[in-house]
Amino acid sequence: MNTYPDGRPISRDNIDNVVAEVLNATSFIDIHTHLFAPSFGNLALWGIDDLLTYHYLEAEFFRNSPMRPDDYWTLPKWQRAEAVWQTLFVENSPVSEATRGVVFVLHALGLDSATTSLTPLREFFREQNLADYLARIFRLSGVSDVVMTNDPLDPEEETALNKAGQPDERFHAALRLDRILNEWNSHHSRLAAHGYRVDPDAGGTTVSEVRRFLSSWAARIHPVYMAVSLPDTFSFPADDVRTRLLTHAVLPACHELQLPLVLMIGVRRQVNPALRLAGDALGRADMHAVRALCDQFPDNRLMVSVLSRENQHELCVYARKFGNLLPFGCWWFLSNPSIVEEVTRERLEMLGTTFIPQHSDARVLEQLIYKWRNTRRTIAPILAQTYKLLIEDGRPVSAEQVRRDIHRLFRGNFEQWTNRMMHHAKLSSTD
Repeated sequence: MNTYPDGRPISRDNIDNVVAEVLNATSFIDIHTHLFAPSFGNLALWGIDDLLTYHYLEAEFFRNSPMRPDDYWTLPKWQRAEAVWQTLFVENSPVSEATRGVVFVLHALGLDSATTSLTPLREFFREQNLADYLARIFRLSGVSDVVMTNDPLDPEEETALNKAGQPDERFHAALRLDRILNEWNSHHSRLAAHGYRVDPDAGGTTVSEVRRFLSSWAARIHPVYMAVSLPDTFSFPADDVRTRLLTHAVLPACHELQLPLVLMIGVRRQVNPALRLAGDALGRADMHAVRALCDQFPDNRLMVSVLSRENQHELCVYARKFGNLLPFGCWWFLSNPSIVEEVTRERLEMLGTTFIPQHSDARVLEQLIYKWRNTRRTIAPILAQTYKLLIEDGRPVSAEQVRRDIHRLFRGNFEQWTNRMMHHAKLSSTD
């Protein structure tokens, strides 16, 4: 219900209420997740055991428990979940962002987050009808659409992609390129096994064959973009296989297929391999690579997120200089309210509403609830303060303008960046 439905100016005292109301009424597009549609079978994670064995919680568990990682990984998932629950939620107060997220999920679902036993929680999730439950999670999170991460060079994913039945229109594909651009030496053989004429050094017909591979999978899964997560050491241009494949295969394929290329830069892999997925860290990236890509490929649309806090200002500066660059999200280690607030204020001050504030990066379905609740709660006062300053500087603000701006930030920018390239993948309309 719109309490402020017309274009009349809002008083400064009512700004907070209007912003909160509009944020709560707007269905967001979650532009980057690691979720899978139910048709992907066991790859689609949901329920209490998956929530508790999320790698953010596992990292915290190893800080609080004497159990060694090698011993932890020998346990079945349900026992790992028991250990995490006992350590982080029973023996300690769940005050971190990740643990509070689980608490809020349980609260939103009407469950007792103070229970010492997981039995009643597991019973609740076992009783759920997945189709109805999915609709409930999307409703509670205020999200209409999510974008998956789909890597056809991952053997388990390839099998699921080949078997996937009728697609769920709320789940959109994204074609992931990590194994091509970061791990060519160990994965080119998978392309060769499928009949593509590729070489270990990316010579010969490799470039054209990679383009053929990308076009083939794009025709099959209809991605809204192609994407790659890059290390903090990423440089461009460089005398390496990655530059050759980016320059002559990936970016031309994106241009031909009219798909944006998403670059997520700054990962430092496996600083502690014993922690497995929780063992990755971050490093400061060389932003000259982003400038060079924007400059050399002006007809390609680039969506960029950087993992290091120290890179955020430079990304904003380059976005002011290149119209084909769209900053998005506060990714991974940045996704804490204190940092989200800082980064969002900086982007509003430098870019207006020409960016995408956040994505969930969710791996477990129920994480949508707390991640998007946190986003709304963190960003509401930032936007309200921005409008208050605008009013103080002499420009009236209406509820209609607030709705327009929030729609642009959380839906419109992504739709504009991709709609010309949507092909068969049509995003759901707003509510």
